[in-house]
Amino acid sequence: MKKPMKPPSLISLKKALSLDRAAIRELHKTYLNAGLVTMLSLLDFDRPFVRAQGVSVWDREGREYLDFLGGYGAVNLGHNHPKVLEAIEMARGMPNLLQASLGALPAALAHNLALITPGKLERSFFCNSGAEAVEGALKLARIATGRQGLIYCHNAFHGKTMGALSVTGREKYQDPFRPLIPHCNPVPFGDAEALEKALKPRQAAAFIVEPIQGEAGIILPPPGYLQKAWELCRHYGTLFIADEVQTGFGRTGYLFACEAEGVEPDIMCLAKSLGGGVMPIGCYITTDEVWKKAYGSLEKSLLHTSTFGGNAMACAAALAAIEAIFEENLVERARETGSYLMEGLQRLQERFPLLKEVRGRGLMVGVEFNPQAGLASKVTLGLADKLAKEYTASLVAGELLNRYGIITAYTLNNPNVIRLEPPLVVTREQVDRLLQALEDILERHRSFTSIAATGAKTVIRSLFRRR
Repeated sequence: MKKPMKPPSLISLKKALSLDRAAIRELHKTYLNAGLVTMLSLLDFDRPFVRAQGVSVWDREGREYLDFLGGYGAVNLGHNHPKVLEAIEMARGMPNLLQASLGALPAALAHNLALITPGKLERSFFCNSGAEAVEGALKLARIATGRQGLIYCHNAFHGKTMGALSVTGREKYQDPFRPLIPHCNPVPFGDAEALEKALKPRQAAAFIVEPIQGEAGIILPPPGYLQKAWELCRHYGTLFIADEVQTGFGRTGYLFACEAEGVEPDIMCLAKSLGGGVMPIGCYITTDEVWKKAYGSLEKSLLHTSTFGGNAMACAAALAAIEAIFEENLVERARETGSYLMEGLQRLQERFPLLKEVRGRGLMVGVEFNPQAGLASKVTLGLADKLAKEYTASLVAGELLNRYGIITAYTLNNPNVIRLEPPLVVTREQVDRLLQALEDILERHRSFTSIAATGAKTVIRSLFRRR
């Protein structure tokens, strides 16, 4: 008889919860993304947080931080919303994954989404993330129309899986993985004339667009652009896909951002806050007409599936999240608090030339800075200049985190823009704390040489501390 296998030296959950900062960093360096560890460590962004509630998170020393990043739009309800946690507990004990059955919770969630989404959107497909929702939407458009072409916008961000990456408008992310999906053509965001030119050959299955470009630096379209784009798509037989992964569920002061112009998409992609900031869940929702063309027959019904899509706990979280958005009037709160935030930022912009532009809608706001060339410093051996040119917003974000306890981040396609996307439950008092912190930073650093030097000092301290 064989001896029982000796168990490996596993890290238990209890031990994992007690790991210190150095141990966490070392595990990430060895078993996850070492480059990311280096990036986060340089500006002290690698600190572990141990508790979160609403807009606040706490580190091991008990220091409270305000989360103005909000999971890139995934934490609209705030961290660990009690209604969402209660819903998951209610679903505990149900079969979470049982594919040879029809679940009650995905059925209820699909019904609710059909009620709250614009136009004739009716049939949902559940998955696990925004990128998966985009993948499914692109496939849906191709099979429903019989066309291959896909049109997207410069500087768009729709995800990093192969199909989503093919319609993500930044070469930095695309080039290492070419060849991508064929027949994907970019057009300038906000240019209806360029879009019509791309649509005229009638080869495009879909035009996919963010109602507000998030990773491009919180870029709003020109007034009337979305409606014109929607009308052009209808004229040329191309499906209009609204990517509301980041803008959906009240973020912009509308339940869905495309409603600002009365647009009724053929397909809408959802994720992030659909799971209440607790569970991963994504979805695309489409019209009955489009769905039937794509998957309406028995032989086509299993052409696109997801093992974890529509699992009970994720759907329970989503059901509770949607209820909470309405019960707590979060759409209106986002609109009102967002206006208050924008007004405060615009006052700062009038006083400080280093603020190039403030833009956004609701609680989806971008603050763009004026990076200045020629900031090289002998003290930092040119590091200050490099940081200012390439990581302007990161330097300000580092100041906000380390000195003021406010969590922010720059946008992926424009590193000079800080995104402000706090949970929609954020208060005016918490907004005031952010505004005061930014004012203090701008008062102390009248030129970006000073900010860059401060960031460089943080980098140098970090490097010495890790030796």
